[in-house]
Amino acid sequence: METRNAKEFDTNTEQQNPTVRLTYHLEGDYLIPDLVPPPTPHIGIWGERRRQYLLKNRKPLYTAMLLSGKLNAHLEEIDCQAKEMLDLLTIQMARTEGVTEDLKARDQMAWVGAMNNIKSRAEEIVLKEIIYNQWEIISDNRMPIYIQDDAN
Repeated sequence: METRNAKEFDTNTEQQNPTVRLTYHLEGDYLIPDLVPPPTPHIGIWGERRRQYLLKNRKPLYTAMLLSGKLNAHLEEIDCQAKEMLDLLTIQMARTEGVTEDLKARDQMAWVGAMNNIKSRAEEIVLKEIIYNQWEIISDNRMPIYIQDDAN
């Protein structure tokens, strides 16, 4: 299998889009382009939950973001925000309720129960405030406008 540079074959891609570089390989008498898919972004559990919410409940928004190429960036941002919020809420709630390392040393089962309770409540807050957010941002390139969805 031979690999040749795009410059060896006059494809005119550099005139149309100078950032695109195509390479080809020769199979028999045919030149086959070496197509490589774009790297897959790392989207965690919160980004996947947001994707499922958009796909199930906000199909037009999901489709618009997918077609414009903004979906993966949105899901990555949501995932980061949700992780940060979950960590912050867990720490704040544990501090407020007195769930400390001292309690962990004295009574491990009480500490585990309290931390599970705190984690569960923090996850519910993240789901409501970030993942299932009813406010959508519409931008006209000047100032974002916030609208509330009355569907739920």
